[in-house]
Amino acid sequence: MNEPMTVVTDYILGAVSAYLGWRLFRQRAAERSRRWWSRAFIALALGAFLGGTWHGFARNEWLWKATLLTVGVASAAMMIASAFATLPARARASVIGLAAAMFVVYAGWVMIEDRFLVVVADTAIAFALVAALHLWKWNGAILAGVGVSLVAAAAQASGFAPHPHFNHNDLYHVIQIGAMALFYRGARELRDA
Repeated sequence: MNEPMTVVTDYILGAVSAYLGWRLFRQRAAERSRRWWSRAFIALALGAFLGGTWHGFARNEWLWKATLLTVGVASAAMMIASAFATLPARARASVIGLAAAMFVVYAGWVMIEDRFLVVVADTAIAFALVAALHLWKWNGAILAGVGVSLVAAAAQASGFAPHPHFNHNDLYHVIQIGAMALFYRGARELRDA
């Protein structure tokens, strides 16, 4: 196994995300915003499981691309969920179109340039939109989730490794688990606009 702690923390992040996505799905709420957040959680779970497998067992180019693509699906799903929760129909359609277009561009970009920087750029745009929408129609938990995700990204980008067996990726995963709990807390209360 190449990076055992990264595998463990990725798989824990995946398990937490899958569980939270399943809990939202199980609510069977009529709100499309909650259903889209559930999809975002499931996509993030799949991305974490694929990423952990890539880090630990199979440094395969196609496995890495699949990891990045699932994270792009999650970003688009978060944007769509936030549009359903905050915007009237016409404005919502514009954001959904933007999310779809962003994903198409992102997927094409990932096929050519599969560095993690691509994920950072896509996620930054998605989080900026999600934060703006939930500032406008207040949802403090989702805003806090965006904030904690930014802290996680900063920890990862810093390269800071608190221990020889716990690197910057592991720290990112642990912090991101907290962000997932905040996103879930905010998403379970959503009502469609």
